[in-house]
Amino acid sequence: MSEVPGREIGQPATAVSGPVSHAIFRVSRLHRMLAGSLLRELGLYPGQELVMMQLWDTGAQRQTELAKVLDSDAATMTRTIQRLEKAGFVRRSPDPTDKRASLIEPTAASQALRRQVEEVWRRLEQLTVADAADDAQGRLLDQLLTLEDNLLSAVEELRSQG
Repeated sequence: MSEVPGREIGQPATAVSGPVSHAIFRVSRLHRMLAGSLLRELGLYPGQELVMMQLWDTGAQRQTELAKVLDSDAATMTRTIQRLEKAGFVRRSPDPTDKRASLIEPTAASQALRRQVEEVWRRLEQLTVADAADDAQGRLLDQLLTLEDNLLSAVEELRSQG
């Protein structure tokens, strides 16, 4: 068990050589669980809001481009789009320049959802950083961006080797 002032952290013995990685795993799992709980109140699954955010920002996009931008496989993106279409939040139409491709666009009905998603993300942020001071939040964000850059470099290196 690792100790942090005021609490013990359960950590498997095999994770002792990677305490930061284990902490990231725990934090990301809890964050996703909380996000999922908040999104379920809107009838969304985690990840669907990311598709909608992309569409709200960019407008109609090919389904294949959405999968690429959101780093999703084709089958998962297809299921996600089908669920969002069934809920009335997106519309699928043939791409006029490539009949094999589909364009996905947000519907007018999704605009009310947009406000709700923004509120969920505001609430998630509030619950995540709690009462941390603004400067502490800024430092945390800087550290997370550094970690993201490190991981992106590692992923690119692995892809270039494979």
